[in-house]
This record gives sequence, structure tokens and C-alpha cells, in this order.
Amino acid sequence: MSNPLSLATRRFVPASPERVFAAWTDPKEVEKWWGPANVRCISAEIDLRVGGQYRIANELPDKAVIWIEGVYERIERPNLLVFTWRVGAESSPTEIVTIRMTAQDRGTEVVVMHERIESPAMGNQHLQGWEGCLDGLVDFLATDGR
Repeated sequence: MSNPLSLATRRFVPASPERVFAAWTDPKEVEKWWGPANVRCISAEIDLRVGGQYRIANELPDKAVIWIEGVYERIERPNLLVFTWRVGAESSPTEIVTIRMTAQDRGTEVVVMHERIESPAMGNQHLQGWEGCLDGLVDFLATDGR
């Protein structure tokens, strides 16, 4: 991969950084909001410590299941998560995701930075996925997740 790509997306979430961090790191909560439109999170496993692993199962509309997995590299509660990202058993290079949660008036700005993306097509898929996840997070915290 000679020229890896990066993307960033952000969203205002009407909840405290502590609440957003909890929604992002509690497996039972992740299962309720994770995934782009028409994708359902059917399992989330989170070992929240530097060097700990996570695994998230996405069920697609055709019922196929894709596993996303990685390792936590930095954790600064409640403002920062940095982790590696791999989809399934692909042999593609490991990508890096950084989630920043910054307190703002009446909520939190969440910024997702996804780096080391292999291709523009994969970057577009990731961007759509992250925007869908952030929509789900906002909806979750605005309703039953408070």
C-alpha cells in the first residue's frame, strides 16, 4: 500500500463525553446502536484496556455476517479511543481508528478519524459506515440510551 488514505467525519451528540464514551465501550450498548443503515450489530466483545481486543459482528441485509476486530492502542477516558481495525480474516494491512470526544455546550463533538485505508472505494464504504454508526449513536443516546 504505497499511498494509504484517511478520512474524518464528525457529529454533535447531545450527551456528555462520559456518556458517549460509555456507549462506545459497553458491549451491550454497542449492540444497540452500532452499524450503518440496514446493518445490525449481533455481537460485540470489548476488552477495554490498552492491548485488549474487540470484536463486532455486523449482520448484513442478506444475513451474511462480517466481523470487525482490532486492538486498543490508547484509551483516555472519556475523551479518546485509538484502535486497530481489520475486517474479518482479510490479509489487507491493519487500519487505525481514532475516536475523539470533546465536551461542548450541551453535548459532545465526536470525531472519527480512520487511517491507512487501502483504496478510495474502501474509504467510501468506511465513510458511509461511520456516518451510519454516528447516526445510530445520536439516535440511541436521544432515546433509550440516556
